[in-house]
Amino acid sequence: MAAMENDSRLMNPDLLPVPAEKQTWNMYNYAALWIGMSHNVATYLLAAGFIALGMTWWEAILTIVLGNLIVLIPILLNSNPGTKYRIPFPVLARASFGVYGATIPSILRGLVAAGWFGINAAIGGSAVNSLFGLIIPGWNHWAQHGTFVGLTLGGWIAFLLFWFLNVWVIYHGMDAVRRFENWAGPLVLILGLLLLFWAHHAAHGWGPMINEKGSLHTFSQFFVVFIPSLTGVIAFWSTLSLNIPDFTRFSRSQKDQLWGQTLGLPTTMTLFSLIGILVTSASIVIYGKAIWDPVSLIMMFKNPLTEVIGLGAVIIATLSVNVAANIVAPAYDLSQIFPRMTFERGGLITAIIGILMFPWLLLSNPHIYIFSWLGIYSGFLGPIAAILIADYWVYRKKILNVADLYHTHGDYTYTGGYNLNGMIAMAAGILIALIGLAVPALKWLFSYAWFSGFAASFIVYLILMNRSQASLATTESTPVIALDRGGQ
Repeated sequence: MAAMENDSRLMNPDLLPVPAEKQTWNMYNYAALWIGMSHNVATYLLAAGFIALGMTWWEAILTIVLGNLIVLIPILLNSNPGTKYRIPFPVLARASFGVYGATIPSILRGLVAAGWFGINAAIGGSAVNSLFGLIIPGWNHWAQHGTFVGLTLGGWIAFLLFWFLNVWVIYHGMDAVRRFENWAGPLVLILGLLLLFWAHHAAHGWGPMINEKGSLHTFSQFFVVFIPSLTGVIAFWSTLSLNIPDFTRFSRSQKDQLWGQTLGLPTTMTLFSLIGILVTSASIVIYGKAIWDPVSLIMMFKNPLTEVIGLGAVIIATLSVNVAANIVAPAYDLSQIFPRMTFERGGLITAIIGILMFPWLLLSNPHIYIFSWLGIYSGFLGPIAAILIADYWVYRKKILNVADLYHTHGDYTYTGGYNLNGMIAMAAGILIALIGLAVPALKWLFSYAWFSGFAASFIVYLILMNRSQASLATTESTPVIALDRGGQ
């Protein structure tokens, strides 16, 4: 590790391999992590949005289940190096993009996470604003007049209060995140089930809820909505499919993280999505229209106690996912760009960027939320996931030289610290995924943005790396030294 001592530009305490004694997360911790991250309003909006787009309840749940089973694969594949080598995503990315080139996928991942932070902060702020309207006399009179960039004075006050609450949790470190997820996740599930029981009672049983017919009457109509919706489900967790090593580096074993995540993600995501689907279907029966925003739905109860409990559930759920999913990753990503930056400062910068993205505008309707927001960024993140997996599992056979990940003159220096093969492969994947936005004849590629971008980058990366290896073998007489397996 002498090399690591000399290259301080590439390391800080948050980027170094965690000490073995800090690998304390067990199977329950990872299951609870996914419970906390899945049981949130963004998930509810995703599932409810499918009903608003015309799907039936079973079509919507089929889309959710299939999408989550697909995205679980890259999540588990990228979890392995985190546990084995105890390194976060920005450091893992150095193997395939170069010690400096890893900055580029880190920036892309960080910007998406900042956007998600802002979206969840906007949802939580909306709930806080509504809660204040119930418990503070005159709030709805003086605080709801006039707007600035789409928010009233009360909206800004509530948004910033919720924003500060997120930052407060992060400033207490990763242990605080783990403790918060342990109790917040199960509590949110209980509160979600209470909302479902209300819908069942108000709609007079399950029959009216599940018999509500969608507006997609033919297979072609359904397919046009289904494909981009499936891409949206995968995109929903494509962020975590990249930075999951940030969490699995703390795992006691591969078994703990693998089973904890396998049990936690598909089951709880499906369950909470089902709640959103059924409740939104019930809203059609009860109110004559699909109300996909749970805050708006809760405020129609006209029962102050029920409204306070419901809004409290929204606030807890949103805080739970925002801290774990949307602050941890970009905080580490910023450490890759500015190695002397602390985890806490990185989280604060992420939170500030989240404000500047004016995220409440992305929640204006389900088309923008699902097709534009989720669809577009999946075209950026799918290629990155493909390159990480192709490099670690296929090209390197799970063997990394940990010391050289922190060294400017080692196995991952490439050309001035940048792996041009990785850059070309990423650019090719992004181009294939998003070209349909500009070329109508290729719109289908955008509908499959995550898939098309992933496949293109995976293939291009392996072709380029194998050609480079073959060229190196024919021009150098020095034998190739096997990389240190390290880790577990």
